[in-house]
Amino acid sequence: MTLLALLASSLVLLTAPRAGAAETLLSRGRPATASSSEGAGYAASAAVDGDPGTRWASAWGDPQWLRVDLGATADLSRVVLDWESAYGKAYEIQASDDGSAWRTLKTVTDGDGGTDELALTGSGRYVRMYGTARPGGYGFSLWEFRVYGTTGGTDPGPGTGGTVRVTGSQGDWALTVDGEPYQVKGLTWGPSVNDAARLMPDLRAMGVNTVRTWGTDGTSKPLLDAAAANGIRVVSGFWLQPGGGPGSGGCVDYLTDDAYKSASLAEFARWVDTYKSHPGVLMWNVGNESVLGLQNCYSGDALEKQRDAYTAFVNDVAKKIHSIDPDHPVTSTDAWVGAWPYYRRNAPDLDLYSVNAYGDICGVRTAWESGGYTKPYLITEGGPAGEWEVPDDANGVPDEPTDVQKAEGYTKAWNCVTAHRGVALGATLFHYGTEHDFGGVWFNLVPDGKKRLSYYALKKAYSGSTAGDDTPPVISGMTVQNAAGTPAGREFTVRADVRDPDGDPVTYRVYLSGNYATGDKSLVEADWRATGDGTFAVTAPARLGVWKVYIQAEDGHGNAGIETRSVKVVAPPVDGTDLAAGRPTTASSAQTGGSSDCPCTPEMATDGRMDTRWASDWSDPQSLQVDLGERKSFHHIQLVWDPAFARSYEVQVSDDGSSWRSVYATTGGDGDADDLELDRTTARYVKLLLTRRGTGWGYSIRHFGVYG
Repeated sequence: MTLLALLASSLVLLTAPRAGAAETLLSRGRPATASSSEGAGYAASAAVDGDPGTRWASAWGDPQWLRVDLGATADLSRVVLDWESAYGKAYEIQASDDGSAWRTLKTVTDGDGGTDELALTGSGRYVRMYGTARPGGYGFSLWEFRVYGTTGGTDPGPGTGGTVRVTGSQGDWALTVDGEPYQVKGLTWGPSVNDAARLMPDLRAMGVNTVRTWGTDGTSKPLLDAAAANGIRVVSGFWLQPGGGPGSGGCVDYLTDDAYKSASLAEFARWVDTYKSHPGVLMWNVGNESVLGLQNCYSGDALEKQRDAYTAFVNDVAKKIHSIDPDHPVTSTDAWVGAWPYYRRNAPDLDLYSVNAYGDICGVRTAWESGGYTKPYLITEGGPAGEWEVPDDANGVPDEPTDVQKAEGYTKAWNCVTAHRGVALGATLFHYGTEHDFGGVWFNLVPDGKKRLSYYALKKAYSGSTAGDDTPPVISGMTVQNAAGTPAGREFTVRADVRDPDGDPVTYRVYLSGNYATGDKSLVEADWRATGDGTFAVTAPARLGVWKVYIQAEDGHGNAGIETRSVKVVAPPVDGTDLAAGRPTTASSAQTGGSSDCPCTPEMATDGRMDTRWASDWSDPQSLQVDLGERKSFHHIQLVWDPAFARSYEVQVSDDGSSWRSVYATTGGDGDADDLELDRTTARYVKLLLTRRGTGWGYSIRHFGVYG
């Protein structure tokens, strides 16, 4: 054998698994524990989450250890340790069958950091790094701890399954898993299933034992695997039209559409059969807010018949699921308790009811008791009050609760659930989502990955403590200067009191959302500048309407406080006298009905009010003309459009109302406010000749001002 061949052979012996089985990564996403951690952001789970940007860090002392449970005994081939700068100078790799008696498989006495790849010979269910000496004053810190090996050709999977039951009798029910009581401490799940392995350890650290989904299909396995690997179970949902309550689409006739019902039943049965033995499944949940959502499709007697037919179909699904999987309960979710009489009448095979309650979870108990129901329930969405539950602010849009109020909302919700003992079996509160948009800031615990006060309120509710956690900045007293009328494009002042409970330095961002002005729910960073401690000068957007302005305060430890208020953006003021105000105004056409704020006659464009408007027929061309009474000199025209604006138009003037000359023209109109600075012009009549619409509607103007 040549020297090269000998070296290659030795390398194989050092790094490869034993012949006859394929080496696999056994540790990713598995339950991990440690002797200590430097803080909540450095949990043991971060070393086995597959994310090279997260890490475990220990306390600053010797010895320290990190342990991973592989779920079953495995033949071990190697470990790979990706050290942070705080590495192990001396450590051992140990294995155990029971997590108590340990045997040493490898000893390192001259570690130098970086990446250590160590060949192993031995077996065990538990593998740990036992650190005995550090090179400096910090602790031990690992970006990743990867354990490789084989399990006789089979993956041990993320734990073992279990039988889930609703046990007990009237008013004294419990949920059990393999006979052990199980209180649902949950959250609704929002991120991609591809992020599940990375994020599930965070939920586990919060004390979460359950997540809820709205759909189950072939993409669900990574989520179920990651959940089970972290001791978390899933309320696995199945979507039925018209799901989602008010505003939802997808109308179905549950009396006659046998094809839809047959296809749905077959699809649900397929995935129940696929996942019925998966240890990540807690129960099956059929439908979401469809009893409410049917009002979008039907009314009167037809609506009642559809609701009866829908809930009867839910019962058919429940019976089918039970025939395939007798080991997991079946429930169905709707908005509030209005669906419960239908379930009681038509769906006796449901094991429990589920309800989305948001800010009135305490009222569910009252409704259950007054309704005389005979099944327990699960809260499947809830927490702080939603848009539909809060009063409007001075600008006529829902007054969003503060971060403090939202956190209190979660605490109150959980207290109401736990107070209804023997009936409320727990909750999956809303929402573990990462979207950083209008809805995300209203409801998400971790928008853009930043932890809110609500995150820590739920962690305390579920795990009992947040001791040692670095918590977010707290914002209070947010005010907006000229909130009822800030001119477009002008600066306005935003103020707030900001304190960080841990004394961390705070950095800021200011965002705007046009949800109520344009329908765009995204958050866009504003044009802003800090002008003092908690004081900011913000430039108003060009689009008119009510906007939301947000202050986001970050502490550098992955936490954020976010507060928001509304601001009404109006047309900029114009110097001079409005010569058109109250003057006779005519138009080529006008809408006399068809909208709640019409008739919309021509003089409403020159009446000096922004809550009235002129609106034309839905055709081109159209015109709007004002008589100034006599020849007058002017140099500025302001047009404030309703959403129905002109893409192309001319401003024409006349001394006699017959002969017209053009003083302005554009083919690039974009709505909102047009401020037209003209050469000084003298005329009696001013006309807008509107030649191309910017929308599918007609033309609509709230203000037609002529200034001189």
